[in-house]
Amino acid sequence: MTTNIGIVMVSHSKDIVKGLYDLIHQVAPNVSITFVGGTVDGDIGTSFETVQQAIEENTSNQLFAFYDLGSAKMNLEMAAELSEKEIEIMDVSFIEGVYCTAALFEMNADLPAVINELEKLMIKR
Repeated sequence: MTTNIGIVMVSHSKDIVKGLYDLIHQVAPNVSITFVGGTVDGDIGTSFETVQQAIEENTSNQLFAFYDLGSAKMNLEMAAELSEKEIEIMDVSFIEGVYCTAALFEMNADLPAVINELEKLMIKR
C-alpha cells in the first residue's frame, strides 16, 4: 500500500504546476500532493526556499519528487539533503510521471508496481 507516500512537484512556472495539480487532484484526491512553481517574487524559475517549503508542508514523511527542468532538480536535491523526510527524486517525464504515480498511489498499488511503471518513463541521458 502506497497511500502514505506523498508527491512534491516543482516547476519553473506557477501556471504549469497549478494546472497539473488540478488535473492530478481529480484522479488522486487522497494522495498528499504539494507543489511550487516559479521564484519567490513570481518570476519564471525555481528557488530553494519555496521548494523546501513544499517539501515540509507535505503531510507524508516519504515523498516522490518530480521536476520539470534542471535547476528545479538542483533545488530539490539541496532541499532533500536538509529534510528529515525520505525523498526520492524521480528522473521521469514530468506530467506523465506525476499522473502515473498519483493514480497508482490512489489505487493503493504496491511500491514495486509503481517503480516498474515509472521506469518506463525514465529520462535517458
